[in-house]
Amino acid sequence: MQTNNSQRIIKVGTQQVEVNYKGYLINFYDWNKDVARTMAKEDEIELSDFHWITFDYLRKFYDKYQVPPSPRVIIKSVGDKGNIFGGTSRTLRHTFPKGGYKQACRLAGLPTHRTFAC
Repeated sequence: MQTNNSQRIIKVGTQQVEVNYKGYLINFYDWNKDVARTMAKEDEIELSDFHWITFDYLRKFYDKYQVPPSPRVIIKSVGDKGNIFGGTSRTLRHTFPKGGYKQACRLAGLPTHRTFAC
């Protein structure tokens, strides 16, 4: 559903969530796992443990500092989680094939107007 040229509404169960024209959430706190699943389905991505660990890290960092971590910081931090996923930019691009770091930020619910690195 369109609201105007710069934003639209996505339906998540009974909830309606506003996103901008690039698909980023307007309100950081509208995000939940169902929102992530809905957005991932639109992107034709099946979410794995790596996705959820990445979302958790991005959201905690953003909530604390009001900016996202750099790609290098997230790759190192998420890759270090038990060392089972590998901490490389290739892993991030493979896991988020439609945009790498930018797609990770969008699916994690980080708002684009404050997410300059994304």
